Amino acid sequence: MKSSDLLDALTVLEKEKGISKDIIVEAIEAALISAYKRNFHQAQNVRVDFNQDTGSIRVFARKDVVEEVEDARLEISLEDAKDIDPQYELEDIVEIEVTPRNFGRIAAQTAKQVVTQRVREAERGIIFSEFIDREDDIMTGIVQRQDHRFIYVDLGRIEALLPAGEQMPNETYHSHDRIKVYVTKVEKTTKGPQVMVSRTHPGLLKRLFELEVPEIFDGTVEVKSISREAGDRSKIAVHAEDPEVDPVGSCVGQRGQRVQAIVNELKGEKIDIVSWSEDIVEYVANALSPSKVLKVNVDEENKMTQVIVPDYQLSLAIGKRGQNARLAAKLTGWKIDIKSQSEAEEQGIYSPDEAPLFEENDSEDSELD
Repeated sequence: MKSSDLLDALTVLEKEKGISKDIIVEAIEAALISAYKRNFHQAQNVRVDFNQDTGSIRVFARKDVVEEVEDARLEISLEDAKDIDPQYELEDIVEIEVTPRNFGRIAAQTAKQVVTQRVREAERGIIFSEFIDREDDIMTGIVQRQDHRFIYVDLGRIEALLPAGEQMPNETYHSHDRIKVYVTKVEKTTKGPQVMVSRTHPGLLKRLFELEVPEIFDGTVEVKSISREAGDRSKIAVHAEDPEVDPVGSCVGQRGQRVQAIVNELKGEKIDIVSWSEDIVEYVANALSPSKVLKVNVDEENKMTQVIVPDYQLSLAIGKRGQNARLAAKLTGWKIDIKSQSEAEEQGIYSPDEAPLFEENDSEDSELD
């Protein structure tokens, strides 16, 4: 690399990559000091001067002015210093040019390595800065390839990693498939920025609702909680401060269009949308949708609820392999013990004369099959 080429490269880097010329020159000078000591077996204290106007590179040995020289590589006598310049005093530092004749080739090679490294670091830094802001966000990518550990998803500036454990069990991925992913982690590694993504994270469901439901995006409707068994079934609790706004209806959309778009994106994953409530009785009853609830007994101290449902609703309330009850418990953060009406009557914890909670749970809560 010629001096003029190097100067041109520094100017381009500053304009296009936003890397300060002074910072690169500083790095080049530091690298040249190491190169000088390594190639010319010198242990003295040296300074490298890179002239940004001409591109010339000179090496100077720095020596302390002392009365008596003990190490000629690091020190110079006051007498010898005054021969160079009468103004030198003890404890001053004298700089003597020691640029080797063939240092130009080494300097050019070293400068090229530094510039290349700095460009790589700058590009990695720009990519990291761009993607760290996308952590906990949704992005659209294109499936590139896969191995036994990851699916590699092209996000434009970088190839993200979708680990096997974050892949939907009901999905098959093919090259060139366009998929939406949730960015779980962005970190710096020795090989550059690494972006981890997920298709199973509950955050993906929340971001999909933000994309499809303007009322969630603008804050009119708030997502209070999500429980998800990716690829199979999810529950989402929503709330609106404004009593005029129907949070569940907003999420379902006209003829179910909004939630159906999300179901399609998640390849048929069923989604229950329920109303959140400060009243745990109402909230738990809603969370067990589509099942109807007769009564909810609350144990505040142990954060447990005992839910009584009609006999014919018992299997629906519990769900296949206990899934509905499990998701409802995760959604509310409360343990849920479900009993049938006949069992509750036998145990004396429910009377047929009690008013059921049907009305409170028989809302527009949505289950998409």
